[in-house]
Amino acid sequence: MDILKKVHREITPLSNEDSFLVFDRVKNEFDFPVHFHPEFELNFINNCKGVRRIVGDSMEEIDDIELVLVGPNLYHGWETYNCTTKNIHEVTIQFQENLFNEAFLSRSIMKPIKDMFRRSTHGIFFSKKTTKEIAPRILQVSKLDGIDYFLELMSILYDLANSRNQRLLSTNTFRKENYDNNDNIKKVYDYIQENHSAKITLAEMADLVNMSGVSFNRFIKKHTGKTFVEYLNDVRVGYAARWLIEKDLSISEIAFICGFNSIANFNRVFKKCKNRTPSQYREDFIGIKRVL
Repeated sequence: MDILKKVHREITPLSNEDSFLVFDRVKNEFDFPVHFHPEFELNFINNCKGVRRIVGDSMEEIDDIELVLVGPNLYHGWETYNCTTKNIHEVTIQFQENLFNEAFLSRSIMKPIKDMFRRSTHGIFFSKKTTKEIAPRILQVSKLDGIDYFLELMSILYDLANSRNQRLLSTNTFRKENYDNNDNIKKVYDYIQENHSAKITLAEMADLVNMSGVSFNRFIKKHTGKTFVEYLNDVRVGYAARWLIEKDLSISEIAFICGFNSIANFNRVFKKCKNRTPSQYREDFIGIKRVL
């Protein structure tokens, strides 16, 4: 598919301290490109008849309501396409691949979830009946806190794993090989996550992995599809996007906390990454919850 030539590697705002992130918003269109990320994503959409869903090599026009689980590093995206309705309600739940370790998933009670996670590398479409039954719980989950929030999301995953008439979407998995298994890229990722608010130079990162500047830029481009500066900006924008939703800080405060040396540069980079200004992005979301 030609559309897959423009796949975007998304840097999500999910940190290592979080269990789940829930984005809950109402929108009039879909404008984020087809993308992938190493986190699982459960996406619920209502009032969306005519939207086109792309998951791996599957491309379908969808009905008025749907629920899909996308596994790690699987290409996915939704396009407005033939949808003419406004006030599309989207709830996106993200969680990291290592949230449940192998020992936990090997417990007998977790077998349905373990099997569902394995199938999710193709993308799982849940039946309309299941979606309508689970919808009220998904719509309420961002209003919960603490252990109730965590347990309800676990319960939702368990009920989905045991639901009937699931359908795999993509015939291929489209996993990005060696991204998370490469020691150097993991070292780079961890360092930038921990130091994104400070000044980070290409020379500094090249030294970290014992490469020349030219070799490092070629290395980061190969593994992320971006130059070092583009990748660093993506990480910083990911944190900024999260704080725009969660915190009452001003946009300029968030810009400097995330490592941008000027508000003008922050606005330009943010709009390029998110296709909207920081203030527009903040207004787009009606709620978010996180578990520490």
